Amino acid sequence: MRVRLVPLDGGSPVEVAKDIVLVGRKEDCDVRLDHKSISKMHCVIVRTDGLLLLRDLGSTNGTRVNGQRVRRAALLPNDQLQIASVRFSVQFGPDEPPPRADEYTQQLDGKDLARLVEKAEPAGESDSDSSDVEIPVVRTNALPDHYPDTAPAKK
Repeated sequence: MRVRLVPLDGGSPVEVAKDIVLVGRKEDCDVRLDHKSISKMHCVIVRTDGLLLLRDLGSTNGTRVNGQRVRRAALLPNDQLQIASVRFSVQFGPDEPPPRADEYTQQLDGKDLARLVEKAEPAGESDSDSSDVEIPVVRTNALPDHYPDTAPAKK
């Protein structure tokens, strides 16, 4: 599940990419909101089992969901999240789609295909017999057959 916080007053959307996201003004927060109304560690957003949970961390200016001040809340699609004075819309979406197959497929024109077919040998018409190929056999085991009962004494 892809989760984004879209600022209602403009700006770039914020991806909630980790399972636990710390939001605040402090430099080591996962989502840093550099505004004087935001506490250093304002709230935490947790993704678990398809749910998005929010917990206010005792912030000065509070956290609101759909206009209601909350300490804890579940966030639903299109909820309005207000962290102090900064407002977001909560957007859920599918994960990134897998890469298209044609990005990994090489296309050959008729000439290239004809050349490859000419070079290929029909099955069973090889000059060498596959039974003549010698496969090396490893006869020793590098792992010991016996392990000590006790660990060596620490010095």
